[in-house]
Amino acid sequence: MITVSNVSVNFSGQPLFKDVDLIFGPGNCYGIIGANGAGKSTFLRVLSGDLEPTTGNVSIKPGIRMSVLKQDHFAYDEFTVLDTVIQGNERLYEVMKEKDAIYMKEDFSDEDGIRAAELEAEFAEMDGWEAESDVSRLIQGLGLSNDILYSQMSSLTGKEKVKVLLAQALFGNPGIILLDEPTNHLDVRAIEWLEDFLMDYEGTVIVVSHDRHFLNTVCTNIVDVDYGQIRMYVGNYEFWYESSQMVQKMINDRNKRYAEKIKELQAFIQRFSANKSKSKQATSRRKLLDKLTVEEMPASSRRYPFVGFNMDREPGKEILIVENLSKTIDGVKVLDNISFRINKGDKIALVGENEIANTTLFKIIMGEMEPDEGEYKWGVTISTSYFPMDNSAFFNGCTLNLVEWLSQYTKETTETFMRGFLGRMLFSGDDVYKEVQVLSGGEKVRCMLSRMMLYGSNMLVLDQPTNHLDLESITAVNDGLIAFKGNILFASHDHEFIQTIANRIMEIGPDGKLTDRLCTYDEYIGEA
Repeated sequence: MITVSNVSVNFSGQPLFKDVDLIFGPGNCYGIIGANGAGKSTFLRVLSGDLEPTTGNVSIKPGIRMSVLKQDHFAYDEFTVLDTVIQGNERLYEVMKEKDAIYMKEDFSDEDGIRAAELEAEFAEMDGWEAESDVSRLIQGLGLSNDILYSQMSSLTGKEKVKVLLAQALFGNPGIILLDEPTNHLDVRAIEWLEDFLMDYEGTVIVVSHDRHFLNTVCTNIVDVDYGQIRMYVGNYEFWYESSQMVQKMINDRNKRYAEKIKELQAFIQRFSANKSKSKQATSRRKLLDKLTVEEMPASSRRYPFVGFNMDREPGKEILIVENLSKTIDGVKVLDNISFRINKGDKIALVGENEIANTTLFKIIMGEMEPDEGEYKWGVTISTSYFPMDNSAFFNGCTLNLVEWLSQYTKETTETFMRGFLGRMLFSGDDVYKEVQVLSGGEKVRCMLSRMMLYGSNMLVLDQPTNHLDLESITAVNDGLIAFKGNILFASHDHEFIQTIANRIMEIGPDGKLTDRLCTYDEYIGEA
């Protein structure tokens, strides 16, 4: 159990959040959400003891071990994978090393024998004899080969290190687990395994994540960091989001059909609490939901950008034909004889871990790269808008402000129109006069989406459009693409994003071959 009492954090005299009083109990998973910069990761650092709060304190029940997902991918380069994971339980690792050092002595004394016996007892009490098999189980669950256990961390790729550090955080049955963006760089199978692990876990989990499907699957509570306050609500992210939207409508329309909206919200609570959940805590969660009142529901002051794509022209029957495309990058054949046809109404997700192949295909069909073999042909009625994964060419060294930058992509260039358009994308006041080269990653993505919306295209091509976005912006982009009437070809790792938009799934394997299925993402995963 973690108890947070009167915690506040100030930076340069300005409060990030204040007067936080919360209790995190065992058997629950708490998802921390909030806009970029609201203080999610800072709050996690306060909980872990890595950052002292300005006021208040955080107390943990004595004897409870806390484990934290490390962010420094180079901190363990001198260790083997096995030793790195075991260091998730620092005391067990210390006992192992001291015990090994004693047994290696040539002049083994009686005192050494007594000390070794003490260490052996402590080692057994911490399940030390099961440590290697436990590490192996974690490593394989996350999709790594057991062969790497004795490899140096320095020899691993970045994605492999991420998985090893996650295994370290999960190792040894800690009482509390703190995870900051644990699904970043994980493949679908690894995320599914992590979801199952956390749902079976009996301790306390506190997680920061932008992955809505993950939050919906594992969370029993949502902790909302919003405008200087941190509040806790029962339920997963979907429940929090939908109920917060309903409450917001009630607040904005308090005098119109107030009683009907209360009944609607109460019915929603009841309906949600009846839904079955994969979590072992489902029964207790339903009991908590049953006790909720309207006054306890969340009301968020968070703002969502407007993302909407309109077509200037209805597409014809011929959209895109790709025939026998092949391309080799740095000696590796990333596309091998790729052929497909996009039909009217198709919203296609390119999934899987082969990001180089996906980006290469996008660049070829958008005319930015020549194939080694094969050809492609767009329909005569098709107009395209492209969102590249790397947008640096649009911003690096550019001294234009936002109004000037966006004016390049529209015939309507009056400042009134530009400020209104940018305001809907959450750029207001003097923000519109900032040079685009100094924008944050999320702000640059919103600029690129604005550019696409101004084009009026009937075919959208997007390469990882949710990178750098907060949950509010991801939700807005998601809703905008669901509502779009034209065709879409996009790449993403966001489960919820893919499942709610795509009606067709493609995957380019490591061998460069294409798998193409007319189905939803959940159906595609179920077939695999």
